Amino acid sequence: MPKSINSTQPPLKFIPYSFNLVILRLMQWLLPIVLRFRTRPWLPAGIVNIEAENAEVLAELYQQFQAGKIRLLMAFRHPEVEDPLCMLYFISRIVPQVARQKGIELQYPIHSHFVYDRGMTIWAGNWLGWLFSQLGGVPVRRGRRLDKQAIQTARDLFANAQFPIAVAPEGGNNGHSGIVSPLEPGVSQLGFWCVEDLQKANRSETVVIVPVSIQYHYVTPPWSKLDWLLSKLEADSGLPVQSVAESAKNHPEIYYQRICRLGEYLITEMEEFYRRFYHQDIPTTITTEASATPNQVLITRLHRLLDKALHVSEQYFGIPAQGNFIDRCRRLEEASWNYIYRDDLPDIKTLPPFKRGLADWVAQEADLRIQHMRLVESFVAVNATYIQEKHSADRFAETALLMFDMLSRIQESTLPGRPRLGLRQPLIKVGEPISVSERWEKVRDNRQAAKRAVRNLTQDLQTALESLIDETCAEDQLQKIITDD
Repeated sequence: MPKSINSTQPPLKFIPYSFNLVILRLMQWLLPIVLRFRTRPWLPAGIVNIEAENAEVLAELYQQFQAGKIRLLMAFRHPEVEDPLCMLYFISRIVPQVARQKGIELQYPIHSHFVYDRGMTIWAGNWLGWLFSQLGGVPVRRGRRLDKQAIQTARDLFANAQFPIAVAPEGGNNGHSGIVSPLEPGVSQLGFWCVEDLQKANRSETVVIVPVSIQYHYVTPPWSKLDWLLSKLEADSGLPVQSVAESAKNHPEIYYQRICRLGEYLITEMEEFYRRFYHQDIPTTITTEASATPNQVLITRLHRLLDKALHVSEQYFGIPAQGNFIDRCRRLEEASWNYIYRDDLPDIKTLPPFKRGLADWVAQEADLRIQHMRLVESFVAVNATYIQEKHSADRFAETALLMFDMLSRIQESTLPGRPRLGLRQPLIKVGEPISVSERWEKVRDNRQAAKRAVRNLTQDLQTALESLIDETCAEDQLQKIITDD
């Protein structure tokens, strides 16, 4: 995350893809090291032992793609920032290995183009845009009503490129391995556009979308590290630190209570913050059904708080509050970029000092106002049952790390790297392929039916990704704790 912006910036230009086989080979070779030591070379707390289920399905799809029978899009889950690295490892190492085992002949390299958020290069640096370009990536500005250049590039690659394309239909990571955020319709629309493009070119390939799930579990439940993290969050927030005896450090109920206590305290403090300094109408009590549990009441308060925080930004940028939290966050992000990365100005270096000063002032204010949205962005997937239903170290850690993100944004001008609580093992599962061509044949001459088809395909993808979420690891982990006790 860059430091606070104090001046207007040049426009965010589109980064054209420029696939480079040498860079791909180098990245594939470095992948195990990058995954293991992504943030701190001296701290072995990264990604290990990537496992996959149904990889032969993707291997067969690649074989059909390379034979010119299908055009392929991989719609993958996006819970964490490590997902692209895990997908690259999966496609370049696991899929070819499974193909050899199953006698499926493939042409090398096995790779895919991909779509990424243009904002990643803002907080990571321009080097990331260069790297993604060399690997065949296409940047998209998520909040734009229509990012024509990105959409046209992705559409052309889907129909014509030598590799399939991978897209995260959630649009961003939500920090929850066990929750699929509402999908955006872009992936489904790309699928129908690809069918149209092939039909216009008199080509016979079938357009296929395959759902791919990514889920993370700690190799060893990080109870001691979780205790340390919650102690740090309690101290930073001003709460008395709840010390946990060594013999009780692997008792899930203790962590559940601490997370709920910390969450209620932070919500109460933020309610007063917005009530007092941003004049938001936040009642001190909340009306709920008599049967509502304390956790449901807490989540209701959280969602009300998120709404008010977004309203503060929306008031400044003059944007109506429309859609769900994710939709509102996307529009606000684009609005802030329009104030900071100025397409409407000539070369900012040639501006008179007076106009440059005004532009800098606008950029500073926009950067400050958008921080309200950034706080909301971390909690869009939080619900009343996620940690209540399963008292697992995985879910507790995800929730505590989201709280860490929040406190870090408020305390620091830069967002520090997250603390690593332990080695994590991803599980990648390939779902059943969905033929877009078959659906298109049923609606090709009916515009209203075509719109419904996009919505239906999006919902079917949502259901498919949710069905791929695996809970057995969390259950086994909890059973191990009980057995050890």
